Amino acid sequence: MTEINFSILVISLLLYVLLGGADFGGGILELLTKGKASGIVSRAIAPVWEANHVWLILVVVILFVGFPPVYSTILTALHIPVLLVLLGIILRGSAFTFRHYDIDEATPKAIYSTIFQYSSLFTTFFLGVTLGGVILGNISLDYQDGFYKVYVHPWLNWFSMSMGLFLVLLFAFLAGIFTVSELKEEKYIRYFSRIAKRLIIALVIVGAMVFIAAEISGHPLFYEFYHSPVSLGSIVLATIALPLLWINLNKNKRNMLRIIGGFQTTMIVTGWFAIQFPVLVKVSSGDDITLQNSSAPEQVQFYLLIALVVGVLIILPSMAYLYKTFKFDKQSSSESI
Repeated sequence: MTEINFSILVISLLLYVLLGGADFGGGILELLTKGKASGIVSRAIAPVWEANHVWLILVVVILFVGFPPVYSTILTALHIPVLLVLLGIILRGSAFTFRHYDIDEATPKAIYSTIFQYSSLFTTFFLGVTLGGVILGNISLDYQDGFYKVYVHPWLNWFSMSMGLFLVLLFAFLAGIFTVSELKEEKYIRYFSRIAKRLIIALVIVGAMVFIAAEISGHPLFYEFYHSPVSLGSIVLATIALPLLWINLNKNKRNMLRIIGGFQTTMIVTGWFAIQFPVLVKVSSGDDITLQNSSAPEQVQFYLLIALVVGVLIILPSMAYLYKTFKFDKQSSSESI
């Protein structure tokens, strides 16, 4: 049952990266285009953006109940970047709500747009920084080591910073791909296709920088990837998909763009999980927190699984109906007009 609950956690995290990541990337895309994408982003994410946080909530709940040492370690050792992420989510959500639903005047709308754009960038960056802290292995469980060593050193390093930048570009890339696939006017399709291509190039460059930063920080990431067949295969498949994505951007094949963009992101997430598994949090002492030693008792896992099954049976149809109502039906009606 532990493995089933963990699988649900992984799927929830992947869905948050794909869907919530595209929403965060929408704000970053607005920033990159100096506000030119504002109307497009608002129309694309307004009906569904808040619902995507359900996947993050599901991840947090599963960690809290099913894997408490993982939850407590991350929210203790990495509480500074996590707190910054939460503040960014609040700022971003509030600004988007006021801009989209309540404010019609130009000046406050511009202010809320700026807050939305920069908080999207800020939140995504510190999500990546937090992830870097989980991966790198600088976390100390000895709270006698001092404030800096315990609460700052695990995430304030080149590797975590490069992970933050990588996640910013990944989310912006997802938003760019999904934006192109929703556009109708040719001039906007060409404009956002160019941006998506530049983001692809930047993503490849920063991806290489992540490996370099890992070596500088004393983490043999390249060696680990090379000796993990699943991780290596995932990166190879993601790389092979790049020219396919480029070709479909030129041809504006919307469904293929969504599929390939989602596939590449899935391969990146799969590569990360495969390289660490069964380790969930790397610790500086070598006593890593794994799937086995962090799992709650079997009875807890059993009741957690029941709750997850009931929750999924409610969430999935509700999310499907939400997307059908506000995305697919709306898109079909606009195309018919």
